[in-house]
Amino acid sequence: MDITNRTVLIVGGTSGIGLGLARRFAAAGSTVIVGGRSAAEVTEFEAVTIDVTDAASVASARDDVLAKHPDLDVVVTMSGVMLIEDLRDPDHFAQAHTTIEVNLLGTIRVLDAFTPHLVERGRGNLVTVTSGIGFLPFPLMPTYGASKAGVHAYTEALRAQLAGTGVEVTELIPPAVATAGQENLNPAALPLEGFLDEVIERMTPTPTPNEIVVTAAERLRWAERNGTYAELLEARSQSLASLPGR
Repeated sequence: MDITNRTVLIVGGTSGIGLGLARRFAAAGSTVIVGGRSAAEVTEFEAVTIDVTDAASVASARDDVLAKHPDLDVVVTMSGVMLIEDLRDPDHFAQAHTTIEVNLLGTIRVLDAFTPHLVERGRGNLVTVTSGIGFLPFPLMPTYGASKAGVHAYTEALRAQLAGTGVEVTELIPPAVATAGQENLNPAALPLEGFLDEVIERMTPTPTPNEIVVTAAERLRWAERNGTYAELLEARSQSLASLPGR
């Protein structure tokens, strides 16, 4: 993917990985717009307020962005929440509902909003962001893994349906990255700048890869193929001891 002289919208780009990607695109010479619920706090880039759980908000943001940037040709959608759930407690459903609403349905809303524009242009890039947890669950966050597995499957289907349109579809599969408190919760979380270095290195070849899997995420992405799935899942299940009564 060429990341120079592009017009890029990053939904979920007001902090963390998204903001880091925005800076890399901008440094390469692209025009960048970031979107999120906290857009008003962003001064570094043009920002648009967007709540991916609200179809009207997504449509309004789309209309605003395309009115100002009819040449938009890259859309990255990565809004997400990571919520702990105790599946022995039926009250966990509230967390499950929120997770699916943001991570899976929110991704679909954004893709639906901008796909017609890119198809009409006959070229462009759509980038979804999943997680290594979508391929090897972290049992403390069960619906998070399910939502990211859903985004993976949806991305695969979207790529197939857009074949021949000139619109490329890429899935970014991060490991734990040291943002949004992960640096405190997970000492193994990858430093953000090192992660971004590897993402850009793997994103920019031609043709654009279907998946961007940094080295630290490979053990999760390929655990089943490599025969390490059961062992890693057992190790990751130790986190359940932190739940009340365990």
